[in-house]
Amino acid sequence: MPAAQIVNERLSRRRFRIGDSLVTLDSSRPPPAVRTRRAQAPRYNLRFVRIRAIHHAVVPIASEIRNAYISFAKMTVSVVAVVSDVVRDGKPLVGFGFNSNGRYDQQDILSRRILPRLLEASPKSLLDADGALSPEKAWDAMMRDEKPGGHGERSVAVGVVDMALWDLAAKVEGKPLYQFLGERYNRCGFSNQAWVYAAGGYYYPGKDIPQLVDEMRRYVDMGYESVKIKIGGAPLADDIARIEAVLAAIGPDRRLAVDANGRFDRPTALAYARALAGYPLLWYEEPGDPLDFELNAEIAAESQVPVATGENIFSHQDARNLLRYGGMRPERDYLQMDPALSYGLVEYRRTLAVLAEQGWSPGRCVPHGGHQFALHLAAGLGLGGNESYPGVFEPFGGFADGVPVENGVVRLPDAPGIGIEAKAGLYPVYKKLLGW
Repeated sequence: MPAAQIVNERLSRRRFRIGDSLVTLDSSRPPPAVRTRRAQAPRYNLRFVRIRAIHHAVVPIASEIRNAYISFAKMTVSVVAVVSDVVRDGKPLVGFGFNSNGRYDQQDILSRRILPRLLEASPKSLLDADGALSPEKAWDAMMRDEKPGGHGERSVAVGVVDMALWDLAAKVEGKPLYQFLGERYNRCGFSNQAWVYAAGGYYYPGKDIPQLVDEMRRYVDMGYESVKIKIGGAPLADDIARIEAVLAAIGPDRRLAVDANGRFDRPTALAYARALAGYPLLWYEEPGDPLDFELNAEIAAESQVPVATGENIFSHQDARNLLRYGGMRPERDYLQMDPALSYGLVEYRRTLAVLAEQGWSPGRCVPHGGHQFALHLAAGLGLGGNESYPGVFEPFGGFADGVPVENGVVRLPDAPGIGIEAKAGLYPVYKKLLGW
C-alpha cells in the first residue's frame, strides 16, 4: 500500500494564552503499566489548559480490497491535531485523532461547523473544575446548534476530534489513556492488556482460496487466536468453501468470525444463517442493513451462530433501539459500536450506560476499527476486546510498533496518551501536519 500523503489544507489557527506566557512543565517519565484501579500514577498540577491551534487534513488509504458492499479504491480519512499550551521537552503537547476506515474524510463538516465552534468557545468553558481540559465540555461546544437525530457523517467528524482531545487529556496527566480512563470511570478495575482478533479476508482481484488461507495462517503465526473473513462478496457456495478452507487451516483450537457488512436482504441473510449453522463460528456479523432491526431480530432468532453488529450504530439512541427491537441476546451476541465513528468516547460512555440499563455487560462489546484508540478503551473500560487490522488500512490500522500479540492478547505500552508517537508509519503523518 502506498505511503499516506497529506492532501488537504490546514485550518486557520486561533491562539489562547494564560496571562503573558504559556504553561510550561518539566518532562516526566511515564508511569509504570497498571493492572488495577488502585495503582495510582502521579498527577501533574495543571491549571487552565487551553487549545492553541487545531490542524486537520485528508489522508488517502486507498487500496484494491473490497467487502460485500464497498470498494476501498478511493477511501480517505481525516486526521486532526489539537495543540495545547502545555509544553514539555520544548514542544507543546498535542492530541492526535483520526476516523476509522470505511467512512470517508469529514473535512467539510470539520472546517465549516465542528472546529470553528470549538475554537470560538470561551477557553474557560472547556475546562473542568480542576482546570483540566474537559473532552465532555468540548463535545458540548462542538455539538452546539446541532439538531437531534440524523447522525450520519456528523458523528464521524466529532469522533475524530474527540479522539484527539482524549489523547491530549491523558498526555497532560502523563498517563496512558487506558489508565487515565480506568482511574476515572471504571469502578471494577482496568487492565493493561486486551483480547484482540485479526480482521482480514477481504476480496481482492484474483485472490483465491489458497491466498486467503495463507493470510489467515500469517495472522495465527503472529499470535492471534481468532480471525475474521468477509462473506457476501461471492456466491454462498463459494463463501462456504472459503470458510471450510480457513477452518481447516487454523485448526479446531482457534475461532473464525464472518462479516457480511450489511449486504444481505432477508432471503439471503436467512440462507446464510442456515448454511453457517454447522460450523463452529465465533459470530455472524452484520447480515443485513444495520438499521433494519426487525431483520436483525429474525436472524438472531434463526441463527445458531452468535450475531454481531453495531459498527454502523452511531448514537446511544440507536443503540437503545437495537437492543429494544433487534433481538440481540446479552448472553450470546456481540456489540461492535466504534467510538471513532460514533461521536467519540463521550457518546460511547452514554452508549455503555444504555447497555447496562438493558442488562448488557461491557464484556460483550468488541469495537470495530482496529486502532489504538479503541484498544485503550477496551483495556481501560473493561470491554470484551478489540478488532485488529494486521494486514490492511496502514498506517492507521494496527497498534504500536513492537507490541506482540501473545495467545490473542495485546499488552498496551506505558506511553502517555494513545501512543500514536510509537507507530513509525503513522506519527510522520502528524509531524508533517504540524510542520515538525
